[in-house]
Amino acid sequence: MNQANWVHQLGQRFRQGRSHLRSVLFPEDSEAYQAWQRSFMRRRLLLSIRIALLAYLTFIALRLTLGLLHPLHWHPSWMVMAGTSSLGLLLCLALHRTPFGRRHPGWIFLGCSWTITLVEQIWATWRGVAFPGIFAWTLVFLTQATLIPVRWHLHLIAQLGVFLYYGIVNGLLQLPAENHTWDLTLGLYLFWFCIICDLSVFLYERLQRAEFKARQELELERNKSEKLLLNILPEAVVQQLKREHRTIAEHFAEASVLFADIVGFTEMSEGVPPAAMVTLLNQIFSTFDYLAERHGLEKIKTIGDSYMVVGGLPVEQPNHLEAIADMAIDMQRAIAHFNVDREKPFTMRIGINTGPVIAGVIGVKKFIYDLWGDTVNTASRMESHGIPGAIQVTEAVYHRLRHRYAFEERGMIDVKGKGNMRVYLLKGKYGDSVGAIAAHAAGVASQL
Repeated sequence: MNQANWVHQLGQRFRQGRSHLRSVLFPEDSEAYQAWQRSFMRRRLLLSIRIALLAYLTFIALRLTLGLLHPLHWHPSWMVMAGTSSLGLLLCLALHRTPFGRRHPGWIFLGCSWTITLVEQIWATWRGVAFPGIFAWTLVFLTQATLIPVRWHLHLIAQLGVFLYYGIVNGLLQLPAENHTWDLTLGLYLFWFCIICDLSVFLYERLQRAEFKARQELELERNKSEKLLLNILPEAVVQQLKREHRTIAEHFAEASVLFADIVGFTEMSEGVPPAAMVTLLNQIFSTFDYLAERHGLEKIKTIGDSYMVVGGLPVEQPNHLEAIADMAIDMQRAIAHFNVDREKPFTMRIGINTGPVIAGVIGVKKFIYDLWGDTVNTASRMESHGIPGAIQVTEAVYHRLRHRYAFEERGMIDVKGKGNMRVYLLKGKYGDSVGAIAAHAAGVASQL
């Protein structure tokens, strides 16, 4: 029984070791890494082919020069071999640019390698000799390991293809060796040369894989951070901060500001569990966020149960005042929808003003994008001095929108810090119907 357990544990450890070795030698890469690897390999293949063609041209030029100087040493067959290899490299270059080459760069890799090493062997076989092309082999293997350090198994296949041809073909034909004697020393040298090349590719590729994974994780975290930043600051301001790294402060000649406040929210929250009240407030403000995005407006901030939104900045918007008015009407409709199932309905005061403002980012910690100026203060006063359930606007807003929106004149009121002001109540937009209002309210609720 103990022997059977020992055999079982030994088999289990063997399977685990085999699985671990397979995962190390042939890891399952993500599609993103495979795509990057193919792209990297294609770029380096293009460079390698060009270098190989340039190298062949230099050797051909050298042979031509030597042939002119020493006609007796002229070898036309070598020129045929070199020309054949060059044509093979040109064919690989042409295939590299085809859909096949984009999908299967590994085949182009082997084609380039064997075009240089095997064509030379076939040329030697045709001449009736066994030619161990040490210089060509080592130069090709070292160049591949240096310029294309990916897919170590392809490097091994390229090397084995040459050695198998040399050993099998020359052994079967019993061809005599030319210039070099294939002995154990030469074999051991080539063995360690290839091992070092393949090991360097394997280790470099592991480093590449780890670096690619780290870059992906870094990019993911950067995207998360940027997404979080975009929830705090407008996109245009974020891009400006990235470029300039300075205090952001801009003057806008015209913008529209809306303040909204839930009437009696503090009194309504008494006796209600905090989680339930925060959930309700989150539902309401999330709807407002959706409306702001729908109308192309910029939410500035929420303070307690108050909501502030602006139109016309940081990116200029020609119809910013109309967008603000439409959002105010939609906010009332959304509140009406929330009140359908509530025993204690609540209302909102909304105030709107339009005019010049200053906008910028303040602070170094927990910074926000905020607005300043008389336009902002007056909009806030329109809300605080407004009527529950109504949208109160300044005379400037009335004159801009009176031909497209319905208003009711409230008259002169005493506004803190401003004195007497003539104000109006926005009642709706000409052409709106009850059916459209109900449909829109239902659409807003579905976004929660």
